[in-house]
Amino acid sequence: MALTGRSALLAALCSVPVGVFAPGWTGMLAINAPLALAILCDYTCAAPVRKLRFTRSGDTSVRLGDAATVDLTITNPSNRRLRAQLRDAWPPSSWHPDTEQAASRHQLTVPAGERSRLSTALRPTRRGDRQAARITVRSYGPLGLAARQGSHEVPWTVRVLPPFTSRKHLPSRLARLRELDGRTSVLTRGEGTEFDSLREYVPGDDTRSIDWRATARQGNVAVRTWRPERDRHVLVVLDTGRTSAGRVGDVPRLDAAMDSALLLAALASRAGDRVDLLAYDRRVRAQVQGRAAGELLPALVNAMAPLEPSLVETDARGLASAALTHAPRRSLLVLLTSLDTAAAEEGLLPVLPQLTQRHTVLVAAVADPHIQRMAAGRGDVEAVYEAAAAAQTQEQRRRTAEKLMRHGATVVDATPDELAPALADAYLDLKAAGRL
Repeated sequence: MALTGRSALLAALCSVPVGVFAPGWTGMLAINAPLALAILCDYTCAAPVRKLRFTRSGDTSVRLGDAATVDLTITNPSNRRLRAQLRDAWPPSSWHPDTEQAASRHQLTVPAGERSRLSTALRPTRRGDRQAARITVRSYGPLGLAARQGSHEVPWTVRVLPPFTSRKHLPSRLARLRELDGRTSVLTRGEGTEFDSLREYVPGDDTRSIDWRATARQGNVAVRTWRPERDRHVLVVLDTGRTSAGRVGDVPRLDAAMDSALLLAALASRAGDRVDLLAYDRRVRAQVQGRAAGELLPALVNAMAPLEPSLVETDARGLASAALTHAPRRSLLVLLTSLDTAAAEEGLLPVLPQLTQRHTVLVAAVADPHIQRMAAGRGDVEAVYEAAAAAQTQEQRRRTAEKLMRHGATVVDATPDELAPALADAYLDLKAAGRL
């Protein structure tokens, strides 16, 4: 049983005449006994909450930052009208704190033997699976003096997908890809290119590209044209170890790496390449393999959605072994990890030669924009010292990147807003250079 504010108000009002006209236990019983009886009758007339039946429907996935709607159907099987207040509880990250109370609490009236539907609007603030908690119902009697209260478990899960904010860069990179295909078709053949078509010879063409058999058949001099090879294998490896938990700006490094991986995957699939995903720290956390171009992005965002950084040091040897297992033939290996000096020199550098020996390796890392702002700071002693510390940090990252490049890797080091387009540009540069 739950007493309402109306009961407390009536009890307070009744105590005034008792204290004035009939002080003592007799007066209190004379006034409060009818109130207690009214509360008991009101409680008895309230619709029972244990017999209520609930079913859910609505959205099962939503991008981070967008809104999702989950419908709740309440069936009242009793012979009493249900007048109730309902709280549909979800984890705090399912909506903005300022809107939680308005979004989760509902007033409803359901006639006897009928059903009603209400909607809960979610706007998650974190990526991952959001599972519904319990539903609490407070059923009021007709006088509003007392209420029955009970809770029900009605499971439902909404998967919050990565926002893929870098998709705004995709049209410009696709335009560059089309330009690359057109420009490469008039270049001479190099490593990583495949035959495209035959065309008539024009002055200035490389005579080594003349196809003499086609020339003999057509009667005109014909040359071969080439384009970047398609159907290449791209393996994107997400490092989910402790360094991916560090926050840069408003998001963890892992989220910025995911956004870059999605843009690269969308671009590579449009270029005709096959893209796989591997998330690893000390074991495989997620993997996507063998998906067609139309299924790739949905599979990637679903695999990335529940990923969280693990607060353990990444096993670099295990990561290299897993990558070589998932890419047995020569591939483009995109490793989204950290350029922190200790983590790179003790983990990645020792295993990098065995990766570059079999694959084209592209290392991408998220730089902290706050370090850049500190490096540009001047004006007082504290700002100068901060700028010196930031410059030292940047120099250490630059030296680490140079060590990786000396082992044959291509390195991209950029802030979260710049990493995705920079990684896509590096992929296009490798394609233009015939290294895929």
